[in-house]
Amino acid sequence: MIVPFENLPSESRIWIYPSSRPFVADEVEELHESLNEFLSGWTAHNQALEAGFELPYNRFIVLGLNQEHTQASGCSIDASVRFIQQLEQKFNLILLDKMNVTFKQGEFLSHKSLEDFKKMAKARAINSSTVVFNNLVDTVASYRTFWEVPAAESWHSRFFK
Repeated sequence: MIVPFENLPSESRIWIYPSSRPFVADEVEELHESLNEFLSGWTAHNQALEAGFELPYNRFIVLGLNQEHTQASGCSIDASVRFIQQLEQKFNLILLDKMNVTFKQGEFLSHKSLEDFKKMAKARAINSSTVVFNNLVDTVASYRTFWEVPAAESWHSRFFK
């Protein structure tokens, strides 16, 4: 059962999928349709899951799941990963590669390999004040508070010591 993302309780579980590139306007519309269709039928042990999504910056897919009534199961999580893989193929995106970093450079978002991000930190092209997206947050509350933070306040801080 799909619900507006903003209505999910703060302890709801989330998964963040950063895109290798921004979504174009036509893709945003198609992504909304695909996500609505998938989440409307998403189940765990034949029970509907209460879920929502966001597409912040037209660069991320954020899935949220209210686990107060029905918890995600291994099979339901596997189904969501297969769905994300299908989106990767359909839109020629990279969404599942966790060895990339998305960060702000001025008003623009950059998406670099972890290795390139480290090199930029070493060269002082970015610093501990650089706003990064901490895609390891796992609840709606932590997403709202600790997702978009200066590198010094996330796991990225290790590259600035």
